[in-house]
Amino acid sequence: MHVLIAEDDPISLRLTSKILNSWGYRVTESTDGQAAWEKLETDPAPIVILDWRMPGLDGLSLCRRMRESERHKSTYILLLTGMEGKANLIQGLEAGADDYLEKPVDPAQLKARLNVGVRIVGLQQSLRQRLSELEEALLNVKELRGLLPICSYCKNIRNDENYWQKLESYLSEHTHVRLSHGICPSCYQDVVQRELNEMRQQNSDLP
Repeated sequence: MHVLIAEDDPISLRLTSKILNSWGYRVTESTDGQAAWEKLETDPAPIVILDWRMPGLDGLSLCRRMRESERHKSTYILLLTGMEGKANLIQGLEAGADDYLEKPVDPAQLKARLNVGVRIVGLQQSLRQRLSELEEALLNVKELRGLLPICSYCKNIRNDENYWQKLESYLSEHTHVRLSHGICPSCYQDVVQRELNEMRQQNSDLP
């Protein structure tokens, strides 16, 4: 999975990048927030690790910008900081970070937090796929509404082009309904049984 790291300390950046590469992540490096934003615009990453204090656009400001962007608002953001305290934690989460990790970064904690991020990104991707499939299915749904002109005798339906066509073909064109043919009890009694009786009568009249 692709992870972008924005960190202005080159030693910390190189070390974190090397650790993530050893875990199988594809890593993009950036030394400040503005450069990180520009890289995200050209090559979006589902997981982003941001240092809080960076020159120019800091991690907190980049968090807010990403959450305001339709393209990046669902990106999983892990905020790194050397500042301790509950107030800083709350400030980071309110800015849009999904998680918060204090420096110096413990590799075991980082791995655990990234595993959470991978699960959340996977769930988001699965949800988007399901939603896309649902939208496609809805586009294919055909539904009949309104008043249909139908002949009282032959039961043919008049379509939008003012042509009369059989009920079966009309339903086939305008819905996903497929008809199977049978005989209802009333028609069997009134039509089929009568025809059978007539045939028996004709056979009995033969010499």
